[in-house]
Amino acid sequence: MAFTTFKKWIGLLAILALPGIIYFYVTKVENHFMPLATIGVEGYVIPAFSFVNQYSDTISNANYEGNIYVANFFFTSCPKICPNMINKMKYVQEKLSVYPNIKFLSHTVDPDNDSPEKLLEYAISMQADLTNWNFVTGEKQEIYTIAASYLVSAGKEDENIPGGFFHSEKFILIDKEGKVRSGIDINGNPYGNYNSRNDADIKTLIKDIRVLMAEYKQKENQNENQ
Repeated sequence: MAFTTFKKWIGLLAILALPGIIYFYVTKVENHFMPLATIGVEGYVIPAFSFVNQYSDTISNANYEGNIYVANFFFTSCPKICPNMINKMKYVQEKLSVYPNIKFLSHTVDPDNDSPEKLLEYAISMQADLTNWNFVTGEKQEIYTIAASYLVSAGKEDENIPGGFFHSEKFILIDKEGKVRSGIDINGNPYGNYNSRNDADIKTLIKDIRVLMAEYKQKENQNENQ
């Protein structure tokens, strides 16, 4: 009986230690990666923003400061593209669930209809993990302006588009300082963002987030050795 109890404690300790072990080995590759590109002019960062999330809480840059995050644009009545985007975001979230300081941010482009209550209902229906993921709404023009700040397009109303709104299908990777980041292709050109409809892009995004984590780990080690 005592031996069985001991085995259970060892198993529990192993489960608790696993995230730290994985994080250590991922960031240990710090000397074997190509740093991600920084998108935009030198010194460019996402400007200050303030929106309201699914719980009617105000969400601003301060909530994401010191975190890597992935942003996108959607609306709850979107018939096909948005459910696929949210499922892909869920996949990225699940694959990175053991790592610290990673968040997600989804902006509706239809704030006239997407109230906080509707966003919560939608997030629950999509089985989204809301522990580190905000679905936000706000003033229409502010949402469309922040989309341009992420260097994507969103918000154009068009009756010829399914659901009535145009919005980018891209995921945008933001670092802890608010800079837009991306990997680099074989020709030396940055991707800029990641197509949610392309499975290869989603896998690349996951890999690039791990690379970004390794960048930060490398900087931490360099500071410790100074």
